[in-house]
Amino acid sequence: MDGVPAASVHLHWVPLGAGDNTHCVRTNGRIFEWMQATFERRSHCDLYHSALAVRIDDVEFAIEMGPAWGNRVSERGVVGEGPVGMPSFGRWRFFRYEVRCCRAGVIPDATDAVGGPVQLDTDQQRARVLVDLVPRFPTVTWGRDELRTGDMWNSNTLTSWLLAGSGHDVGAVMMPPHGRAPGWSAGLKAASQLATPTVNEPARKRPSEGDRDGGEEVDRHGHQVLNDSGDGA
Repeated sequence: MDGVPAASVHLHWVPLGAGDNTHCVRTNGRIFEWMQATFERRSHCDLYHSALAVRIDDVEFAIEMGPAWGNRVSERGVVGEGPVGMPSFGRWRFFRYEVRCCRAGVIPDATDAVGGPVQLDTDQQRARVLVDLVPRFPTVTWGRDELRTGDMWNSNTLTSWLLAGSGHDVGAVMMPPHGRAPGWSAGLKAASQLATPTVNEPARKRPSEGDRDGGEEVDRHGHQVLNDSGDGA
């Protein structure tokens, strides 16, 4: 249709624990953030999980990381799995996560996303590279820092790794006010070691160890700016 872009990338910021009827994830997240904030001597933040919705022409993809258990949808586009907590725990399904790129899929709890989907500047080439990169995401242990990035590995790592690796402007990405996305900077550090991909030749090089970094940057509205030197939830 006229006026409709050939490609689009939307970022969803979903509050940690949305859709969890047991409140386990939300409670554990609050405890983790309280401990982290106390250790870092800063105020507490709201924690967010991120996911991507990508459209190329008339094909849509839902891209996210989630637990390997508890999902009754059979066709959810699983392209990789990794362990949770400890590498040895991965032998049990309850301690594994999935990397998903589901054609014609939907983002669970998308209606809970704060501020609604955030449209990012993109084009067809960068969108195609982003989708091509999903199966190449390093499935190291969730919640740990095995690549020595200075941050934990989780769903936000997947999002930032894909955006940075596909040439999107991650410096323009901002979180909801008073929010934090642990794992975001880990994806940026790992993506900096990724060979520059093309549409016809996706990257083959795996990320290697990155340097530690930290710190947060906010704009004049008090929103955290997630750039190469930023923190992330």
